[in-house]
Amino acid sequence: MTTAPKIGVLALQGDVREHLRALEASGASASAVRRQEELDAVDALVVPGGESTAMWKLAAAFELLEPLRLRIKEGMPAFGSCAGMIMLADRIEGGIEGQQTLGGIDMVVRRNAFGRQVDSFEADLDFAGRGTTRAVFIRAPWVESLGAGVQVLGRVAPGDRIVAVRQGPLLATSFHPELTGDARVHSYFVEMVREL
Repeated sequence: MTTAPKIGVLALQGDVREHLRALEASGASASAVRRQEELDAVDALVVPGGESTAMWKLAAAFELLEPLRLRIKEGMPAFGSCAGMIMLADRIEGGIEGQQTLGGIDMVVRRNAFGRQVDSFEADLDFAGRGTTRAVFIRAPWVESLGAGVQVLGRVAPGDRIVAVRQGPLLATSFHPELTGDARVHSYFVEMVREL
């Protein structure tokens, strides 16, 4: 793909503007996605941080849940950060009764695994062998278990917890790379989109 890939940011809830800026800084043409026709117009999608139960309910209310699942199943590249990681997980722990995800990554993710808002923290970690990245964790999940086809791209102490993964065209981080001014994770995703 020689032109700038068209990457949408699911704009139902969460830190949309920050992702749009980071994607533009990484060479993508970025736009907000709230409706089916906006989803149809993009090559790839970012599912931002926010609140995973609210995101699921809003996606259902906006009639985007099934179209999103279908695009992901058909191979659309997607990147989920924090709540977005939960949304891309096939299975979740600690969700509310009946909570649904978009799925796509063969993993179990635990909601609010690092604790509540007051337990938010920042840490340095190696992301995908690309050097040290500052990671912001806000009511963040972690990966409890992975299927065989999932690649670990980042871990954090304490406990050497898995906080960044990739499976094929899908990328997920439990931290918020859009909040640091370091576009390394977004650049990695844009490269993924260009390669697919």
